[in-house]
Amino acid sequence: MTIATTPQRDLLREIEQSAAAPDIAAAAALLEIGDRLGVLEEISAGGEFTAGGLAAIGELPEAGVARYLQAMESAGIVERVDGDVFQAVPDFAVIRHQAGYVSWTMNANRPFIEHAREFLLDPEHARAAYVRDGRQVAVSSQWMGSLAFYPAAFEAITSVRPARVADLGSGTCRLLIELLDILPDATGLGLDLAPGACEAAREAAGNAGMSDRITVLERSIQSLATDPEPLRGADVIHAGFVFHDMMPDEEHVADAVLANCREALRPGGLMAITEAVPYLPNERERRFSSIVTYYHREFMTRKLLSVPEWEQKLAGAGFRRVETVELGFPTGRLFLARK
Repeated sequence: MTIATTPQRDLLREIEQSAAAPDIAAAAALLEIGDRLGVLEEISAGGEFTAGGLAAIGELPEAGVARYLQAMESAGIVERVDGDVFQAVPDFAVIRHQAGYVSWTMNANRPFIEHAREFLLDPEHARAAYVRDGRQVAVSSQWMGSLAFYPAAFEAITSVRPARVADLGSGTCRLLIELLDILPDATGLGLDLAPGACEAAREAAGNAGMSDRITVLERSIQSLATDPEPLRGADVIHAGFVFHDMMPDEEHVADAVLANCREALRPGGLMAITEAVPYLPNERERRFSSIVTYYHREFMTRKLLSVPEWEQKLAGAGFRRVETVELGFPTGRLFLARK
C-alpha cells in the first residue's frame, strides 16, 4: 500500500473539496440514463414536466420515472416547481456540456478502450469487429458542442447576415434551424450521409416551420468533389468535424471539395470549418487533445491537420484572409476563409 505524503494529501483534499470530477461523472451517468430512457429531450426543452408526462413519452412505468427524477433532483440537475411538477435547473446546459466530455471520451469510444489490445495486435480485424455506437457519438458530441464549438461558428456566420447557408455534415440540422431562426429571410441546405439523421432533420425543420426554407440532401461530402451544384450561390458554407474523415486516404478528394466550395460561394463568401487539431501542448488543452488525437490516429486511422496545415490547405484552394479561432472545446479550431 502506498501512503500519500502531506503535499499529496493537501492536493487530494483540495480536489475533493472542489468536487468537479465526481460531480461531472455523476451527471454524465444520470443524463445518459435519461437519454436511453427517451425522456432527456423533454427535460432539456426548458419547460415544466411531471413523472407521468415523461413516463407517457418514454412508454415507461411512472413509478420508475419518479425514482429517476428523485435522483436527478437530489443531484441538482432538475428542481421541483410545485408538487409533482419539475423543471431543469438554470445551469442545466452547463451541466450537460460538461457531462458530454465524459460521455464522449469514455462511452462513445468504449470499443477502443475495451479492445485496445485487439486494435494493436490485429487492427484490420478490430476495426471491422468493434464499431462505435453512432447514436452515442452524436449525442455526446452535441452535449460538448452546445457551448464549446457551435457558438463560435454561429457568431461568425450570423455576423455576415447570409441569405443562404450550407452546412456539410449537418446531422439533424440543429445549427441551421437556430441560424435561420434569427435570419428570417435566409434559406439553408443541410447535407449528410446518414439516412436517419436526414429523416430527423426533415422532421425537425417541419416542427420549426422551416420545411420551405431548409433543403436536406442525403449525400456524402465526397460527392461534392465532382458535383458541387447544390452549394451554388451560398453566402456561407460550414463544415463541422467532417473533413478529417477524408484524411489521409482521400486527402485529394478533400482538396477538390474545398476548391469546389470556394468556386460555389458567392463573391466575398465565407468558408467556416470547425475541426480538431492534433496534440496541443498548452495546459488547457493538452490532455483532452491527447485522447482526441490518439483515438483518431490509433483506432480510426484518421489524420488530424495542424493549424499551419489547415491554413496552407485553404490558401491552396484559393481562399484568402484565412483566420484561425481558438475554441472553448479543447483541441478545436474554427477556420474562417474568404473567397
